[in-house]
Amino acid sequence: MTQSPPSPHGAADGAATRDRHQRILRLIRQRGFVTVNFLAKEFGVTPQTVRRDINALSRAGKVIRYRGGAGAAPSTENVAYSQRKILCQEEKRRIARMVAQAIPDNASLFINIGTTTEEIAKFLVNHRRLRIITNNLHVASILSANEDFEVIVAGGMVRHRDGGIVGPMTIDFIEQFRVDYGIIGISGIDLDGTLLDFDYREVRAARAIIDNSRTTFLAADHTKFGRNAMVRLGSIAEIDAFFTDQPPPAPLMDVLQTAQVELHVASQEGD
Repeated sequence: MTQSPPSPHGAADGAATRDRHQRILRLIRQRGFVTVNFLAKEFGVTPQTVRRDINALSRAGKVIRYRGGAGAAPSTENVAYSQRKILCQEEKRRIARMVAQAIPDNASLFINIGTTTEEIAKFLVNHRRLRIITNNLHVASILSANEDFEVIVAGGMVRHRDGGIVGPMTIDFIEQFRVDYGIIGISGIDLDGTLLDFDYREVRAARAIIDNSRTTFLAADHTKFGRNAMVRLGSIAEIDAFFTDQPPPAPLMDVLQTAQVELHVASQEGD
């Protein structure tokens, strides 16, 4: 019995689906989390088609399904520092300016490891009489340009890849202080509000900063929404104010509103 040749329409549909899957993955890598409705509009397909795409990608372990959308699959390793420095530069700059505007002169602060906190340091340089404790060599270098500042660097082991200082000595040092503001970055924010990072030593330092700050600011761009990492820092509900560049997805917004965390979304230039 002779079999009929495959339908050219079926082959074309398969190619279109594979292409759409690759584009969905790229968007999730860029944004951290995408909604079904956003993808449906982006690709000109129905929400049902997008849900089938997400289900297929989830079964393959490439994404995590959430109600109303999808986020990045689990990861055990952060993006290289050189890549993080150029990723979302403009967004980080807008966030940094907004955070710096919320810090008064004559304040004491902790600043932790991260490319976003380094941008914040650049906008703090023109403040007056700040006292800064940091476990980030890049932050210390930036802020030491102002002779009116007192910059204190935590002890510990220096990570060659990014100038971060970590280890038990770092925790002991941070815990000797009580400051006005703690400014922290983070690698990922789960949609239930869990704050996530890749290095347990870095997480312990950030935990000490939260515990020893009168007010804690979290600064993170939209690519951190729904991004997974394996080490838990705590909950975004423990933060006093969250500074970002796009409104968070609905599940995370619910957590922020329930915990009464102040949300600050940086506007586009000229808005």
